[in-house]
Amino acid sequence: RVKCGAKFADGVCMAADLNSILKLEVPLVVVLGERPLKINEIRSWVPGSIIELAKGAEADLEVRVNNKFIGTGTAVKIGENFGIQVNYIGDSAERIAAMGPSDPADLDGEDMDAESLAAALLDA
Repeated sequence: RVKCGAKFADGVCMAADLNSILKLEVPLVVVLGERPLKINEIRSWVPGSIIELAKGAEADLEVRVNNKFIGTGTAVKIGENFGIQVNYIGDSAERIAAMGPSDPADLDGEDMDAESLAAALLDA
């Protein structure tokens, strides 16, 4: 007997192994800063060019999953690598939603109930 933790909008049970879903990898991006630039400015770059960002050196950095904001953090050095110390993180439902497609139409035409999927993933 299979427990149905999430259903499609039409009530059909999703046949998804939640353990497999939880093992999926998604892109993590930490945004140092953003700035609009004219193409001509970018064309003038050479090795050694410095691009000033409108963000203080001590300001929190944006943490994004699947290019969707989920929290903020501070840059830290871990040995010879950089890392991020998380200062704020959205709730579990927001993080799970960030792992999905930007447009529900990307789900091969299936209209999934995101709240049911998030609840099922949280219960796993």
